[in-house]
Amino acid sequence: MKTTLRKKIVREMKGQELIAKQQRDALLTQYLLKSSVYQHAKTIATYLSLPHEFDTGLFIRQAQADGKRIVIPKTYPHGCMVFVDYNLNDLELTAFGIWEPRSGQVVEKTHIDLIHVPGVAFNKGGYRIGYGGGYYDRYLADFKGMTVSTIYPCQLADFQPDNYDIPIQEVLICE
Repeated sequence: MKTTLRKKIVREMKGQELIAKQQRDALLTQYLLKSSVYQHAKTIATYLSLPHEFDTGLFIRQAQADGKRIVIPKTYPHGCMVFVDYNLNDLELTAFGIWEPRSGQVVEKTHIDLIHVPGVAFNKGGYRIGYGGGYYDRYLADFKGMTVSTIYPCQLADFQPDNYDIPIQEVLICE
Protein backbone atom coordinates (compact mmCIF):
# COMPACT_ATOMS: atom_id res chain seq x y z
CA MET A 1 0.00 0.00 0.00
CA LYS A 2 2.63 2.55 1.07
CA THR A 3 4.94 1.56 -1.78
CA THR A 4 2.20 1.95 -4.40
CA LEU A 5 1.04 5.28 -2.95
CA ARG A 6 4.63 6.53 -2.71
CA LYS A 7 5.32 5.72 -6.37
CA LYS A 8 2.05 7.32 -7.53
CA ILE A 9 2.64 10.59 -5.65
CA VAL A 10 6.32 10.87 -6.61
CA ARG A 11 5.21 10.44 -10.24
CA GLU A 12 2.68 13.28 -9.76
CA MET A 13 5.29 15.48 -8.10
CA LYS A 14 7.72 14.87 -10.97
CA GLY A 15 4.94 15.60 -13.48
CA GLN A 16 4.27 19.14 -12.27
CA GLU A 17 4.70 21.91 -14.83
CA LEU A 18 7.89 23.81 -13.98
CA ILE A 19 6.25 27.25 -13.79
CA ALA A 20 3.40 25.94 -11.61
CA LYS A 21 5.90 24.19 -9.31
CA GLN A 22 7.99 27.35 -8.97
CA GLN A 23 4.85 29.34 -8.09
CA ARG A 24 3.84 26.74 -5.48
CA ASP A 25 7.38 26.76 -4.06
CA ALA A 26 7.30 30.56 -3.73
CA LEU A 27 3.89 30.44 -2.06
CA LEU A 28 4.91 27.65 0.33
CA THR A 29 8.10 29.54 1.20
CA GLN A 30 5.99 32.58 2.14
CA TYR A 31 3.64 30.42 4.24
CA LEU A 32 6.62 28.94 6.03
CA LEU A 33 8.36 32.27 6.64
CA LYS A 34 5.14 33.79 8.03
CA SER A 35 4.33 30.83 10.29
CA SER A 36 4.63 31.29 14.04
CA VAL A 37 6.77 28.15 14.33
CA TYR A 38 9.33 29.77 12.03
CA GLN A 39 9.10 33.16 13.72
CA HIS A 40 9.87 31.68 17.15
CA ALA A 41 12.65 29.31 16.04
CA LYS A 42 16.33 30.16 16.32
CA THR A 43 17.75 26.86 15.06
CA ILE A 44 15.93 25.24 12.15
CA ALA A 45 16.59 21.82 10.69
CA THR A 46 15.64 21.45 7.04
CA TYR A 47 16.67 19.31 4.10
CA LEU A 48 18.32 19.83 0.74
CA SER A 49 15.51 19.06 -1.67
CA LEU A 50 15.37 16.78 -4.66
CA PRO A 51 14.19 18.43 -7.91
CA HIS A 52 10.59 17.17 -7.56
CA GLU A 53 10.25 18.25 -3.90
CA PHE A 54 9.46 21.65 -2.41
CA ASP A 55 12.56 23.70 -3.25
CA THR A 56 14.24 24.50 0.07
CA GLY A 57 16.88 26.78 -1.48
CA LEU A 58 14.99 30.09 -1.18
CA PHE A 59 13.80 29.17 2.31
CA ILE A 60 17.35 28.41 3.48
CA ARG A 61 18.73 31.66 2.07
CA GLN A 62 15.96 33.75 3.66
CA ALA A 63 16.26 31.97 7.01
CA GLN A 64 19.99 32.68 7.04
CA ALA A 65 19.32 36.32 6.13
CA ASP A 66 16.88 36.41 9.07
CA GLY A 67 19.68 35.27 11.38
CA LYS A 68 18.43 31.71 11.85
CA ARG A 69 20.85 28.83 12.34
CA ILE A 70 20.24 26.22 9.63
CA VAL A 71 21.14 22.59 10.16
CA ILE A 72 20.74 19.77 7.64
CA PRO A 73 20.67 15.97 7.91
CA LYS A 74 23.60 13.62 7.58
CA THR A 75 22.67 9.96 7.34
CA TYR A 76 24.50 6.80 8.29
CA PRO A 77 23.77 3.11 7.70
CA HIS A 78 21.00 1.39 9.64
CA GLY A 79 18.69 4.42 9.67
CA CYS A 80 20.84 6.71 11.80
CA MET A 81 20.51 10.45 11.09
CA VAL A 82 22.01 13.52 12.75
CA PHE A 83 21.88 17.22 11.94
CA VAL A 84 24.92 19.42 11.35
CA ASP A 85 25.35 23.09 10.46
CA TYR A 86 24.61 23.90 6.83
CA ASN A 87 27.73 24.85 4.87
CA LEU A 88 27.27 25.19 1.11
CA ASN A 89 31.00 24.57 0.59
CA ASP A 90 31.07 21.28 2.53
CA LEU A 91 28.52 19.10 0.72
CA GLU A 92 28.79 15.74 -1.01
CA LEU A 93 26.38 13.79 -3.17
CA THR A 94 25.28 10.51 -1.56
CA ALA A 95 24.48 7.23 -3.28
CA PHE A 96 20.79 8.21 -2.95
CA GLY A 97 21.40 11.36 -5.03
CA ILE A 98 20.97 13.65 -2.02
CA TRP A 99 23.38 16.38 -1.02
CA GLU A 100 24.62 15.97 2.55
CA PRO A 101 27.27 17.59 4.72
CA ARG A 102 30.69 16.03 4.29
CA SER A 103 31.59 16.83 7.90
CA GLY A 104 30.51 19.07 10.74
CA GLN A 105 29.68 19.16 14.40
CA VAL A 106 26.53 17.25 15.36
CA VAL A 107 23.82 19.55 16.73
CA GLU A 108 22.00 18.07 19.72
CA LYS A 109 18.24 17.56 19.36
CA THR A 110 17.61 19.82 22.32
CA HIS A 111 19.23 22.72 20.42
CA ILE A 112 16.87 22.40 17.44
CA ASP A 113 13.67 24.46 17.73
CA LEU A 114 11.98 23.46 14.48
CA ILE A 115 12.38 20.61 12.01
CA HIS A 116 11.12 21.18 8.46
CA VAL A 117 10.32 17.58 7.57
CA PRO A 118 10.25 16.19 4.01
CA GLY A 119 7.85 13.52 2.88
CA VAL A 120 5.96 12.06 -0.05
CA ALA A 121 2.39 11.65 1.23
CA PHE A 122 0.59 13.28 4.15
CA ASN A 123 -2.81 12.53 5.62
CA LYS A 124 -5.16 14.96 7.38
CA GLY A 125 -3.76 13.92 10.78
CA GLY A 126 -0.26 15.07 9.83
CA TYR A 127 1.11 11.56 9.39
CA ARG A 128 3.52 11.12 6.52
CA ILE A 129 4.93 8.54 4.20
CA GLY A 130 8.56 9.26 3.41
CA TYR A 131 10.90 7.44 1.09
CA GLY A 132 10.93 4.29 3.20
CA GLY A 133 14.16 4.57 5.18
CA GLY A 134 12.55 5.50 8.50
CA TYR A 135 15.21 8.12 9.28
CA TYR A 136 12.80 10.89 10.27
CA ASP A 137 10.38 8.69 12.24
CA ARG A 138 13.29 7.41 14.34
CA TYR A 139 14.70 10.92 14.82
CA LEU A 140 11.33 12.47 15.69
CA ALA A 141 10.36 9.73 18.18
CA ASP A 142 11.87 11.68 21.10
CA PHE A 143 12.17 15.16 19.55
CA LYS A 144 10.57 17.81 21.78
CA GLY A 145 10.59 20.79 19.39
CA MET A 146 8.16 21.78 16.66
CA THR A 147 7.73 20.12 13.26
CA VAL A 148 6.41 21.51 9.98
CA SER A 149 6.12 20.27 6.40
CA THR A 150 5.41 22.09 3.14
CA ILE A 151 3.45 20.09 0.57
CA TYR A 152 1.76 20.25 -2.80
CA PRO A 153 -1.94 19.33 -3.13
CA CYS A 154 -1.04 16.03 -4.84
CA GLN A 155 0.76 14.95 -1.65
CA LEU A 156 -2.42 14.87 0.43
CA ALA A 157 -3.59 11.26 0.68
CA ASP A 158 -5.84 9.03 2.74
CA PHE A 159 -3.89 6.26 4.49
CA GLN A 160 -3.60 4.63 7.90
CA PRO A 161 -0.36 5.38 9.75
CA ASP A 162 1.74 2.61 11.24
CA ASN A 163 2.23 2.52 15.02
CA TYR A 164 5.80 3.88 14.69
CA ASP A 165 4.79 6.88 12.51
CA ILE A 166 5.18 10.32 14.09
CA PRO A 167 2.72 13.04 13.01
CA ILE A 168 3.95 16.43 11.82
CA GLN A 169 2.51 19.23 13.95
CA GLU A 170 1.89 21.70 11.14
CA VAL A 171 1.44 20.83 7.46
CA LEU A 172 1.42 23.82 5.11
CA ILE A 173 -0.25 23.15 1.77
CA CYS A 174 -0.68 25.42 -1.23
CA GLU A 175 -3.93 25.17 -3.12
